[in-house]
Amino acid sequence: QSATIPLFMSNKDVAAEAVTGSGKTLAFVIPIIEILLRREQKLKKMQVGAIIITPTRELAIQIYEVLSHFTEHFPMFSQILLIGGRNPMEDVEKFKEHGGNIIVATPGRLEDLFRRKADGLDLASCVKSLDVLVLDEADRLLDMGFESSLNAILDFLPKQRRTGLFSATQTQEVENLVRAGLRNPVRISVKEKGVAASNTQKTPTRLENYYMICKADEKFNQLVHFLRQHKQEKHLVFFSTCACVEYYGKALESLIKQVKIMCIHGKMKHKRNKIFTEFRKLPGGILVCTDVMARGIDIPEVHWVLQYDPPSSASAFVHRCGRTARIGNVGSALVFLLPMEESYVNFLSINQKCPMQEMKPQKNVLDLLPKLKSMALADRAVFEKGMKAFVSYIQAYAKHECNLIFRIKDLDFATLAKGFALLKMPKMPELRGKCFPDFTPVTVNTDSIPFKDKNREKQRQKQLQQLEQQRKERQESGGKKKLIKNKSWSKQKAKKEKKKKATAKRKHEEGSDVDDEDMEELLNDTRLLKRLKKGKISEEEFEKRLTGAQSKLKAETVADLESEC
Repeated sequence: QSATIPLFMSNKDVAAEAVTGSGKTLAFVIPIIEILLRREQKLKKMQVGAIIITPTRELAIQIYEVLSHFTEHFPMFSQILLIGGRNPMEDVEKFKEHGGNIIVATPGRLEDLFRRKADGLDLASCVKSLDVLVLDEADRLLDMGFESSLNAILDFLPKQRRTGLFSATQTQEVENLVRAGLRNPVRISVKEKGVAASNTQKTPTRLENYYMICKADEKFNQLVHFLRQHKQEKHLVFFSTCACVEYYGKALESLIKQVKIMCIHGKMKHKRNKIFTEFRKLPGGILVCTDVMARGIDIPEVHWVLQYDPPSSASAFVHRCGRTARIGNVGSALVFLLPMEESYVNFLSINQKCPMQEMKPQKNVLDLLPKLKSMALADRAVFEKGMKAFVSYIQAYAKHECNLIFRIKDLDFATLAKGFALLKMPKMPELRGKCFPDFTPVTVNTDSIPFKDKNREKQRQKQLQQLEQQRKERQESGGKKKLIKNKSWSKQKAKKEKKKKATAKRKHEEGSDVDDEDMEELLNDTRLLKRLKKGKISEEEFEKRLTGAQSKLKAETVADLESEC
């Protein structure tokens, strides 16, 4: 704050990098209030003086609350929170009624409101008076694919303004943004006290960082044992995917009693804000979450950050750990690693200057996986969540940034499936052609497992009857159902993209000078070639048909020319 505030207030653009929990929010909130107070012309109700853009709703709510402590002493400034998860028309009406001299927003919703001129809100005119723009967690904004939204927003804003970029880690994309959006920026890089310039540790010095090496089928038991031993404390438990949060969150709820357990992930639309606010107020409890909670979120007195799955990038590791040991407090973090992932510890100490100590797995730990299996046998919802979690975990693992350490071909799928307490192996492309002698599926027919929720089970039975009816109809008609091979999600996505490009190309070429006959001939030739490749026709037949089609076309062309003459 002492480095940033004077520079920001003396009309300098700033790009600040500082360790997590070092008070970056006040470093831009105080200058914003000061700059707006010094304005010669006071802001009118509908004039926007400052915009703060942040990647997640939770962080936006948090900044809004911090800002409220200041604006209550300056009633001349109105502030407004613009985030997803609620009706945009409510935001439009709220802005028109109360105004918004200071906007705290997520990029998607802010871009949406800029395009709502038809609804009676001309936000582009309102921001002509803008003095300050702040991008908090700037690298995450670009990470999450908000680049196009940010560019669209920046196009609406005046060039004469103060701009500040704040983050715990500055990436190459942020460097590009600095060059594009800031004029002669002052770079501020704040290190921990007593840390040598060559050893720029990115985690707080009062953070105790641990790692535990254990097998995939021991990980869950170790986690539950740890949480049961620290019942009175406040924990964040990070998983790699939304499906894993759903599955393991449900499992922890049933296995750890007398502790408030809450789940939060990016696919939750309306419940997220309520869960986040409630957990912040709790003196103790467990929040099971994805990386949506890894950035800038300030939850009071978090004792332990537990990383059940390592994050997809090294910088995310720093941000996850930074949810504890904030503003000089003491905190601890623990990451669970598989035996083949042990070299990740050295990687983090070199790449992120993040020193770690080993914590040995606890002995004589209760095996809770059979209990998890019995839960899946009793309720189809748990069974399906387990299958989805396993599939999503493998998909996320395959996309890990550090793929020299996290290699999908080194994964022991059988032990991993045991760790997820699966009843059977799911059908997925990554497992095709593999045998798993170490994994024993249950003898029960999994199709017979019912939903505990009677309405869902009723709906499922109805669908099964419809499928049975369709099967009978096919048998009677003698038709065979065309088998569609499963494709991995990444391949499905690639196929969709390819299809999109082909459609766009076709539309582009609709106005070209290729006539219908030429196009038809080209299509016929392509069809013939495909049949030849599949072995449905011989080369001789292919040549014959090809030359036959061409001679026919030639004859038609000659006839056309004669008729024209």
